[in-house]
This record gives sequence, structure tokens and C-alpha cells, in this order.
Amino acid sequence: MPNWELRNCCVHEQVVFLATVGVYTVVILALWRTVLLTPFKLITVFLHEASHAIACVLTCGHVEGIQVHANEGGATQTRGGAYWLILPAGYLGSSFWGMVLILASTNLLTARIAAGCFAGALLIVLCVAKNWTLRGLCIGFIIFLAVVWVLQETTKVRILRYVILFIGVMNSLFSVYDIYDDLISRRVHSSDAEKFAEVCPCPCNGAAWGVIWGIISFIFLGGALYLGLVILS
Repeated sequence: MPNWELRNCCVHEQVVFLATVGVYTVVILALWRTVLLTPFKLITVFLHEASHAIACVLTCGHVEGIQVHANEGGATQTRGGAYWLILPAGYLGSSFWGMVLILASTNLLTARIAAGCFAGALLIVLCVAKNWTLRGLCIGFIIFLAVVWVLQETTKVRILRYVILFIGVMNSLFSVYDIYDDLISRRVHSSDAEKFAEVCPCPCNGAAWGVIWGIISFIFLGGALYLGLVILS
């Protein structure tokens, strides 16, 4: 039975999990404005745009193209679908995938599945990519994941779980920062939240939706840590 109450917390694996997340958070914040994190920031932008695309397809729309730019921006061209679901799917979807990757890192089998699915998603997006930044990002990370997988399976360098956890933590932190930077601290009138405020009948402006989406993103992050501890208990 799952240990929902987290009795007898924390055992060795739970301590390692929390300590690793803490170390990753410190490292990410310390290196935030360096080029070392740029590829991982662009992967977060990729997951943001991919989430728009998934919402479009699930609501019977058509994805015409996806772009990720070197300045950490991106765009997804869609036709049809439920606009009011496609708009919030970017920020919330990015936070959701961060949670999924964090949880996947708690077990080698699920880490393998996550890495395989991630590589498959990159391969699919490579086919609809509209610029070379995204194409290069897809190719680069497919090669990166393949190298990590080979090291995991053929050597004593067992880092697959830690790589998946790092991408998950990075994605969760960057999505929260992105929401704050784009939607709350400065009003970007072309942002998803501003567009959502125009189509949603609720009396909320873009900044208010940014706050709501930010709270949901924190819930995803907190939920990932809690569920991770439950899985490892």
C-alpha cells in the first residue's frame, strides 16, 4: 500500500531524492544567466510549445509548425482546435511535464521510459520544426539522451535517472520563472495569458491569470516532491 502519510520518512533513497533536488535547484539558480543552462532552457521552451501542439491535436485542431528561438522564445502555429484550451496548455503543460520527469526519475524503468518517450517526441517535432534552432535542439538532445542511455547500459556511469531528474527540476523552475517574467512582473500584451483573458468570460486580466497559472505550477512542483517521496517510501 502507498505510504501517503509518509510514515518513517525519510529513508536513504528519500534523502538522496530531496538532496539531489535541492542541489540541482541551487546549481540552476547559480548558473541561471550563464550559457551552460541555455540548452536546458530551450528544452523547456520546446516542452511549452509542444504542450500547445498537443492541446491543439487533442481538440481536433491541426499543427502547422513549431519554432523555438535562441532568445528563449517560441511559437506554435495552429489551425482549429479549442483556443481556450490551447492557450493555457503552454505554461501549465510545461509545469506538468516537469512533474512527470521528476516522478519518472524515482525508478530506473520509468526513467528509461521517460527518456525513450522524450527522444520520440523530439524526433516527431523535428519533422514539423520551422527553424534551425529547434532542429538543432532536437538533434542535439536526441544524441545527448542516446549517449546517456549507452553509458547507463554499458558502463558504471549510471546517470540516466539523475539526468531525467535534472531536466524535470529545470523545467519546473523555468516554467515558474517564465510565468512570473512574462505574465506578472511585466505585461506582455501578446502573451498567452493576455490572449486567454480576451477569450475567457471570467473578469480576470492577463496578470491575474499569470498568478493563477503560477500557483498551479507551484502545486505541480510540490506534488512532484510529495509523490516522489511516496514512491520511494
